[in-house]
Amino acid sequence: MGTNACKMAVGIGAEVTILDLSSRRLEYLDDIFGSAITTLYSNEANIEASLAEADLVIGAVLIPGAAAPMLIRKEHLKIMKPGAVIVDVAVDQGGCCETIKATYHNEPIYIVDGIVHYGVANMPGVVALSSTNSLTSVTNRYGLLIANNGIEKAVELSPPIRHGLNLHQGKLTNRAVAEATGISHTELG
Repeated sequence: MGTNACKMAVGIGAEVTILDLSSRRLEYLDDIFGSAITTLYSNEANIEASLAEADLVIGAVLIPGAAAPMLIRKEHLKIMKPGAVIVDVAVDQGGCCETIKATYHNEPIYIVDGIVHYGVANMPGVVALSSTNSLTSVTNRYGLLIANNGIEKAVELSPPIRHGLNLHQGKLTNRAVAEATGISHTELG
């Protein structure tokens, strides 16, 4: 999601800064976009400096199955430009902005301390057919693998299915989901 947002922003001539913890990811983005973007290691100083300059912040943090880390705190809003916009793509995992709350397409924004917040929890829902077709083109093979082999065999045959399985035989099996929800988990055998 973040890379696609970057492509669109670069395409319209925006100045784009990307922060990440992965030096490998930052190197990749530097290679792809060259001097069209600025990449920075994600730390408190770089987050604050970037927020102070930004007109638009897209929080595209994803830790599969886990809650998103809280990177933008309420006090950060005071250093942002009045009227700046935060789009928190991570809202489905609790958001990476402390002041974000899930919104809906019919009322997608609200303002906190002069900063516009956009927290639609199902952003792809605005293009329902296209997003459904995209999702099913990627996930259909896993559904067929489960349908043709049963879940036990599919977990053996497919590391992505094993990794993505959250519940099995009534037990939570995903460690990240367990940590995010405070529920104990059971490792798959």
